[in-house]
Amino acid sequence: MTKEKSTTETYNITGMSCASCANTVEKTLNAQKGVVHASVNYANGAALVEHEQDIDLDELKRAVQSVGYDIIIDKEESDPQKLEELQKKAYKKLRLNTILAIIISLPVVFMSMFAMGMPYGDYIMWGLSTPVLFVLGKQFFVGAWKQARHLTASMDTLVALSTGIAYIFSVFNVIYPQFWTSKGLSAHVYFESASVIIAFILLGKLLEEGAKSNTSSAIKKLIGLQPGTVLRLGANNVEETVSIKEVQVADVIIVKPGEKIPVDGTVTSGHSYVDESMISGEPVAVEKRADNKVLAGTVNQKGSFQFRAEKVGSDTFLAHIIKKVQEAQGSKAPVQKQVDKIAGIFVPIVMGIALISLLAWVVFGGENGFTHGLLAMVTVLVIACPCALGLATPTAIMVGIGKGAENGILIKDADSLETAHKVNAIVLDKTGTLTEGNPEVQAISWANNADIALLSSVFYSLEAKSEHPLATAVTGHFKKQGTTPVDIQSFDSITGSGVSCNYLRKLYFAGSSKLLAELNIKIPEELVAKADSWLKAANTVIWLTDHQYALAAVAIADKVKQGSANAVKELKSMNIEMFMLTGDNQQTAAAIAREVYVEHFKADVSPSGKAAFIKELQAQGKIVAMAGDGINDSQALATANVSIAMGKGTDIAMDVAGMTIISSDLTYIAKAIRLSRSTVRVIHQNLFWAFIYNIIGIPLAAGILYPINGYLLNPMIAGAAMALSSVSVVSNSLRLKWSNI
Repeated sequence: MTKEKSTTETYNITGMSCASCANTVEKTLNAQKGVVHASVNYANGAALVEHEQDIDLDELKRAVQSVGYDIIIDKEESDPQKLEELQKKAYKKLRLNTILAIIISLPVVFMSMFAMGMPYGDYIMWGLSTPVLFVLGKQFFVGAWKQARHLTASMDTLVALSTGIAYIFSVFNVIYPQFWTSKGLSAHVYFESASVIIAFILLGKLLEEGAKSNTSSAIKKLIGLQPGTVLRLGANNVEETVSIKEVQVADVIIVKPGEKIPVDGTVTSGHSYVDESMISGEPVAVEKRADNKVLAGTVNQKGSFQFRAEKVGSDTFLAHIIKKVQEAQGSKAPVQKQVDKIAGIFVPIVMGIALISLLAWVVFGGENGFTHGLLAMVTVLVIACPCALGLATPTAIMVGIGKGAENGILIKDADSLETAHKVNAIVLDKTGTLTEGNPEVQAISWANNADIALLSSVFYSLEAKSEHPLATAVTGHFKKQGTTPVDIQSFDSITGSGVSCNYLRKLYFAGSSKLLAELNIKIPEELVAKADSWLKAANTVIWLTDHQYALAAVAIADKVKQGSANAVKELKSMNIEMFMLTGDNQQTAAAIAREVYVEHFKADVSPSGKAAFIKELQAQGKIVAMAGDGINDSQALATANVSIAMGKGTDIAMDVAGMTIISSDLTYIAKAIRLSRSTVRVIHQNLFWAFIYNIIGIPLAAGILYPINGYLLNPMIAGAAMALSSVSVVSNSLRLKWSNI
C-alpha cells in the first residue's frame, strides 16, 4: 500500500487495565482489513493506527469491542476537553470506590486479627467483603470474564482469580466448617485477604492514574495554549467576540496585551513583542510588525495589533505540534517491543506457576498443605502483575517527549529518542545550521565591457527561479537596486552546481566555480583576482557566465550564528565527533570550520554526496546524527541514524526529520541528546525494578522460604507490593519532568 492511500490517526482506547490488554487490542487492530500498522500504548490509553483512508471505522470499533474494550473513533467524542471530562469522571469514581473499599475492609482486618472468636464474626466478614469484591471491585471480574470469553488473560484475570478463589474458599468454610473439623483441621476464612487485596489494588490504580495523568501534562499545556474565544473584526469594522471554532482563513483578528494568539497569520497593523517561548523554548520576546508571522499559542505582551488568519483549526503550527507529540508519545521504542512480547505471555505463565505452587503444597505440604497451597496460589496471582513491566518504557517515553516539546525539541517517535543516546558523530550542514541562513551580497564585480544593465536583469530573473538560499541573496540585492526582470526561457536546475536559462537566443549560467570547471568557462583575470580575495575573507563566490566566458562574480557572506561555536564545544565535551558538510568552496568552508571549532569538514559536497559521507561514517561503526534544514538535506537526513531538522519547524522539516529543533539554536542539539540519555537511563532503571520485583516476588509468594524459616508471604502484603511497583515505575519516570537538560 502506498503512503498516499493511508492515513495515521490516534484513537483513545477504554477498558485497558495492563500491558496485556494493550497487546490484545494491538493484535486485534493489526488483524483488521485496511489497517497497515497499529501500536497501542497502555501508558496513555491510545492507539496509533495507520490505515487506509476508506476503512470502515465502525468495523474497527466492533472488532475492539468484541475483545472486551472500546475505541473512540467519533471526532466529537475524542475532543480533548470531552476526553478530559470523561477521565476526571472516571478518576472520581475510582477514588470513591477506593475510599469505600478501604473503609469497609478495615473492620474485616480488625476482626480477623483481634476478634476471631466473636459470635457470627465470619458471617459479618462475609457480609462486609462481598460488596468490596463484587461492587467496588466489579471492574476486575467483568474484565476477567470478557478476557476469558476470548481465551485471553490480563491483570484483571489475576486479580479476579486470586480474590475470587480466596472468597469462595472462605464462603465454603463458613457454610461447611465440618469438612475440615472432621479431619482435625481448622476452617480458616480469608475474607480479609480478598477485600484488602481489592482495596490495595484500587489504591494502586488510583495512584497510578494520578501519576499517569502527570506524564501527559505537556500535551495538556500545549492544548491549553489556544484560547477558547477571539476578538474578530467583523462587518463594517465592528469588533465581535466569537468562538475559536468560528474563525476562518482571511479573518482579521485583534490581539490585545496579555492575550494568546489564537491562530497562525500575518500582522497587518500595529506593533508589539510576542513571547514564543512555549513553542520555541527561547525566552526572549520577538518583535512583531506589519508583514511578520505570528503563531497560535504564543502570548502577546504590551502592544496591540491586528493580523490576518492564514491557518486555522488543525492546520495551525500549534495543532501540528500537538499531533506530532501525541503520535510520538503513542509510538514504541525498540526496547518496548521486546517487553511487549514478555508481557504477552506473562499472565498465562503466572497462572501456571500459581497452579504448580498449589499442587506442590498439596503433595509436599503435610496436613496444612492445601490451605498453604491455596494461600500461595492466591499470593502468586496477586503479586505477579504485568503493570510495572508494561509501564516501564512508555511512561518514560511520554515524559521525555513531553519534556522535549516544552523545551522546543519536537521528537517524531520513540525510536529517535532512544537512538539519540548512542550518537557519537554529528554531521552539521553549514548554511542555516551553523550560519544564520540569511546570506547577503557583499559585492559584485563585472567583466570588462559587460552590459551591466542587461546582465543584471538576466542574472536577477535567472536566480529568481532558483530555490537556493544564495540565489535568494542575489535576487534580494537586485530588488533593492530596482533592477527590472526579463522574460527568460528554458530554465533548468543543475543539481549541486547551479542553474541555466536562455534569453534572446543566448545561453546563461549562474552557479559555483564547480559549474565553471564542468563547462570549461574562461574567467577574466580581473575576476579571478577579485574572487580570490573574497574567498580568503570567508565569502562564498558565485558566477554569472555565458557558454564561454565568466561575466560577473558575486561575493556572498552568511554570518555564523551566535552560539554555534559554544554549541560545538559542548557537543565535543559529550564525546561526540563533529563534522561539517557544505556545497560551498574549500576556502569558505575552512574559514567557517575554524570559527566554530569543527576539525573535520568537507566542501563542494552535493546533496547525494552528503548522504554518501554519512554512509561512510556508519560503515566505520559510528552512530550518526545529521542536522540540517530538513528540506535541501532530506536525503542525508533520511540516511542518518538520527535526523535533526533545524529552523522554525516547517511542515516538511517535521515530516522528514526524527527531531525538529524549533528555535534553530544549535545548543538544543546537546539538550536533545542529554534528554535521550536521561530517558534511556530511566527506562533501564524501570525495567530493572519491574523484572527484579517479579523475579524476587513470585518465588516468595510461592513459599520458597517456608522450608528454610517458615515464612509465607501474606496475600495482603503482596497486594500492597503489586500496587507500589506500578506507582514506583511511574514516579521514577516523572523525575524526568524536573531534570535539567
